[in-house]
Amino acid sequence: MNSEVVASSVKQDGPQSLSTPVQVETVPKVNLLGMSRPQLEAFFETLGEKKFRAGQVMKWIHQFFVTDFAEMSNISGKLREKLEQVCEIKAPEVVHRNYSKDGTRKWVFRVGEGAGSLVETVLIPAEHKTGLSRTLCISSQVGCALDCSFCSTGKQGFQRDLTPDEIIGQLWVANHSYMEDVPVAERERSVTNVVMMGMGEPLLNYDAVLSSMYIMLDDFAYGMSKRRVTLSTSGVVPKIDQLGKDIDVALAISLHAPNDALRNELVPINKKYPLEQLIAACQRYIAKNGNESSRRHVTIEYVMLDGVNDHPEHAQQMIKLLKNLPSKINLIPFNPFPHAPYERSSRNRIISFQKTLSDAGFVCTIRQTRGDDIDAACGQLVGQVADRTRRAEQWKKKVEEGNVILRSQG
Repeated sequence: MNSEVVASSVKQDGPQSLSTPVQVETVPKVNLLGMSRPQLEAFFETLGEKKFRAGQVMKWIHQFFVTDFAEMSNISGKLREKLEQVCEIKAPEVVHRNYSKDGTRKWVFRVGEGAGSLVETVLIPAEHKTGLSRTLCISSQVGCALDCSFCSTGKQGFQRDLTPDEIIGQLWVANHSYMEDVPVAERERSVTNVVMMGMGEPLLNYDAVLSSMYIMLDDFAYGMSKRRVTLSTSGVVPKIDQLGKDIDVALAISLHAPNDALRNELVPINKKYPLEQLIAACQRYIAKNGNESSRRHVTIEYVMLDGVNDHPEHAQQMIKLLKNLPSKINLIPFNPFPHAPYERSSRNRIISFQKTLSDAGFVCTIRQTRGDDIDAACGQLVGQVADRTRRAEQWKKKVEEGNVILRSQG
């Protein structure tokens, strides 16, 4: 945050002195929230401190959710004073939050200075045999440039990439939301899983997303398992290969169509990286297996659009497309948004689609619809709060003119 300090410059002129106000801009404070451990270690060295201070501060920030340096009791008072002068721990501003009756939580954050821009984060709880999980869907960009035809976020256009502190800040706020009234010494990390599946295409904001995932995996921060951090992409093939070299996390593909002709319309990036290239990249990613099982399979996401991609022949095409790719398929009932030219596939059709894939040997699940009462589908609420581009207006015009894919017959 920039601040201004007024100083006095005294000029001697004969027996009298004249004071002239001079404005001096101070250096913005360094936000430690989005810094990885190597970055923090390098930063502390610039302060003349030992590198181990980085681990101490990371624990205070990401495990005890402390933003006041004065509360960091295992750090000397002198260092705390120095950090207070030059640093801050600042998460994105929460401008809206809503907690669903089914346990789903949703936040809208303002990022940037002044009026800024808005992004969303959704937390979805689920009961399992092994206990309760809390999965956080994190955004990586303000809006999205890919403009998938069924996606609410894409209709808002692309504004900018999020910074590491804006990305990891979403995880910080979600954890802190369960710990606000808990004494610092008793606080714990509540989010069990992260999916980079919110607003934006993560692989088009590669460096910031990669840095944030390193923090998620770091034992001095969130200490999450590689299997519990998932990056979802629409199919930026070169970056999938780069991801395989840089980190070991789970991979999900937003597929949504089993053939190039249909996918070109639903997911336009397919025109640049068609299915043959995409599936080959997924196979290469799995081949670079880590010590854990994060790469044993790819998760295939498939939104069910009534009459568009839910016919029996589409299921058969899926079977052929994925036959040599270890994968789990997640069928997603479509979440309608204003002016969307699609409808959700019927429950019976989704179940029939699932049965065809399961009978062919695939693990295929149907995503439970959650948070409908708080517009929990990605992009819905931000679209209502602030449409900052003309893309939504243009989309509405296209729908009215009928120049989009409508349900096919037969």
